Amino acid sequence: MHMHVTIIGAGLGGLALARVLHVHGIPSAVYEAEESPSSRAQGGMLDIHDYNGQLAVEAAGLVDEFRALVLEGREALRVLDNDGTVLLDKADDGTGGRPEVQRADLRRMLLDSLPAGTVRWGSKVTAVDGRTVRFADGTTVEAEVLVGADGAWSRVRPVLTGARPEYTGMAFVETYLFDADTRHPAAAKAVGGGSMFSPARGKGIFGHREAGDTLHAYVEFQRPLEWFDGFDVTDPRRVAAEFEGWAPELTALITETDTVPVFRPHYALPAGHRWDRVPGVTLVGDAAHLSAPNGEGANLALLDGAELAKALAKHDDVEQALAEYEEAMFVRAAQTAEDSDQLMESLFGEEGAPRKLLDMLSDA
Repeated sequence: MHMHVTIIGAGLGGLALARVLHVHGIPSAVYEAEESPSSRAQGGMLDIHDYNGQLAVEAAGLVDEFRALVLEGREALRVLDNDGTVLLDKADDGTGGRPEVQRADLRRMLLDSLPAGTVRWGSKVTAVDGRTVRFADGTTVEAEVLVGADGAWSRVRPVLTGARPEYTGMAFVETYLFDADTRHPAAAKAVGGGSMFSPARGKGIFGHREAGDTLHAYVEFQRPLEWFDGFDVTDPRRVAAEFEGWAPELTALITETDTVPVFRPHYALPAGHRWDRVPGVTLVGDAAHLSAPNGEGANLALLDGAELAKALAKHDDVEQALAEYEEAMFVRAAQTAEDSDQLMESLFGEEGAPRKLLDMLSDA
C-alpha cells in the first residue's frame, strides 16, 4: 500500500506506530510539541508485560535492544502493613513476565530506531480540522492518514468524539529519594529491590526502586479534588501528616524527599469509550482510552501503535485497516478499565486493604 501516516505526539504509542510502520516500509512523520528529546523528564519505571507491551517490542524488531534496557531484580515485590510489618516479600527469580525499564530509555530506544527526520520537534498543534493539522507557527499539514498519539488532552480526539477526561477521585503526590541505600537506608530497606505497596482505605504509600539507587514514591489519596484546596502538597510534612501513626520507614518516603513533591490528579475517559468511524483518523494510547494509573497505560499505548501499523500494512483499504484496529482496541481498553477498577478496590476499598491486595496477588 502506498500511503503516508501523520502522527501527532512522540510518546511511546506514537513512536511504536512510526517504528512498526517503518518495518513494513510505510513512511510517517511524527509531530511533537517538545523542543527536543531531552526537553523534559520522562517519568519513572515501566513494567513491560509479555501479553501486550512486549508484543509491540517484537513487532518493532527491537527485542535485543529492549532486553539491554531491563533493570535486573526490579520485579521483586513487597506488601507492607501500615505499621511496617512485611506481609509479602517476593523476590525476582527471573521468571516473571513484567521486566522493568526506565521510560526515558524505552523512548530513546524507539527514537533511535527511526529514520533521521521522522520526528519533527517543536511542532505544537493548536487545532485539528478533519485531517488538517494547524500548528502554533501558523503552518498546516494535510494528512492522508492522521493518528492522535497526543495523550490525555489530545487535540486530535475532538475530530472523533466529544468525550473529555474527568477527575477519577484519586490523585498522588510524587517524591524521589536519591542515593537511597546510603542516605535513606530505612526507606530503602522498606521498598526492597523492586516495588513496595502499603495501601489503606482511601490512601496509600507506594515505592519503586529505580536505576542509580533512586527511590520513586507515589503517595496516593482517594479524595475529591476540592479536598486539596488549601492543602500544600509541596510541603512534605503536611503530606506526611495524613499518615500519622504509620511506620517511620514508610513516611520517610515523604519526609526525606530530595525533590519538591509533585501533585498528579488522575483523569480518565469514560470506561468503554468508543466512537464512530471517521475517514482517515484514529487514536492510540491515552488519547483513545485514558485511565487512572494501573500499570497498563504504557503497555496499551505500545500495543496500540504496533497493532495499528500492522493493520495498515495488511490492508489495501485504509478504512478497513482503521476499523479492524479500532474494534480490537476498544475491546482491550474496556477490559483493562474493568481490571483497573478491581485493582483500585483491592488497594483502597472498604473491605480491608491490604488483605484484599494480598488475596488478589495470590490468585494471580
